[in-house]
Amino acid sequence: MKTVCFLFEIHQPFRLKKYRFYDIGADHYYYDDYANEEILKRNAYQSYIPAAKMLLDMIKSSDNAFKVTLSISGVAMEQFEMYCPEFLDCVRELIATGCCELACETYSHCLSSLKDPDDFRLQTEMQRKNLLDTFGYEAKTFVNTGFIYNDEIGAEVAALGFKGIITEGAKHVLGWKSPNYVYSAAANKNVGLLFRNQSLSEDIALRFQQGLDASQYMSWIEQAPDSEQVYLIAANFDVIGGIHPASTGIFDFFKALPINAAQRNIRFATPIEIFENIAPVDTAYVGHPISWDGADKDVSAWTGNDLQQEALRAIYSISERLHMSNNEILKQDFSYLLSSDHFKFMSTKMGSYVPFSPYDSSFEAFNNYMNIVSDMQIRLKQEFPEEIENEELNPLLKQINNQGKEIEKLKAKLAKAEASLAKEKKAPAKKCGTKKAKKEE
Repeated sequence: MKTVCFLFEIHQPFRLKKYRFYDIGADHYYYDDYANEEILKRNAYQSYIPAAKMLLDMIKSSDNAFKVTLSISGVAMEQFEMYCPEFLDCVRELIATGCCELACETYSHCLSSLKDPDDFRLQTEMQRKNLLDTFGYEAKTFVNTGFIYNDEIGAEVAALGFKGIITEGAKHVLGWKSPNYVYSAAANKNVGLLFRNQSLSEDIALRFQQGLDASQYMSWIEQAPDSEQVYLIAANFDVIGGIHPASTGIFDFFKALPINAAQRNIRFATPIEIFENIAPVDTAYVGHPISWDGADKDVSAWTGNDLQQEALRAIYSISERLHMSNNEILKQDFSYLLSSDHFKFMSTKMGSYVPFSPYDSSFEAFNNYMNIVSDMQIRLKQEFPEEIENEELNPLLKQINNQGKEIEKLKAKLAKAEASLAKEKKAPAKKCGTKKAKKEE
């Protein structure tokens, strides 16, 4: 039986305000709160909430035959908590059906998998814990920012204990092979790989308004070779109601999918169900990073020009020292600045999709970002003297931390001794010689 797996990405960065040269060292708040709230709410009420309610109705009306997977970034979840917590309630309802999987990604939807393995692991664990704390959900499938993947990233993800990874069915990687099978990761044969079906995904994301209906869509899957097992269809969640407004018929299209699938003996499944029940047909080797972006399916939309490379170098140059800090606000700012959107706004690549860029040019995006990074560097220097190298700083901080723990232990012992002494002083004195006095009387 052929299996369809729907996955939707949900991400909103913390957009940056106009931050000028003279703000450096004077203003440590970097965010455009108005834009963040306005964009988040607009997407939530036009797309995310009605789409989530539609998916819930599809699951219930199909007697739980329909399945769906969501990948929500940590920074998006923060904004939902602030501006639209009802969407998170919708996600909880979907999870409660048992027909919705949550895939894990990096917390800030970042590019750390390409630049900093230590931060990549930290970001991934942060988001895994975030999903557990917010939804009580333990994620077992990983999907990277922009579906970025290669064998090195696969090794890192496998080491973190995930059962499977989602990535792009890039033709220059798969060659003659079809994306419509389960593969195993080169780094660990026990970790599954699912490749996105580019054509079926972009039929919805890019070509829906050219005239697509559910019957036609499912017939394409039905007519595909019987040996092909799995069809991973993935897009940004805002294609439902956002990029394709309700007036285009996008909601009706999705509502009709379960009925048309059942008529053709096509079932739905989540990635973890697929990884646990369908054996890989082969090992997939991916030497250079691939992604779902653009025609080239590479990472050039984020790293392809000198501006992007310099911005990435600047922000990741403070990574090691920043992770030594106990300043949670500084760490939070660092995490927000890692979001991949900031680097995509600097793209000069023709045909690269730059979502809702607030800048007039790639250079303006770069200049604004670098001003903020300069302020971050000043804040970090105030905490840690620049003269001390990281190699010296780390053992010093450990020594200070250990001394602090010893001091806390001594304080605890002292407090216990003082409490014991105070108790002894309050205790009533023993009456001596009473029995002897009574006998004498």
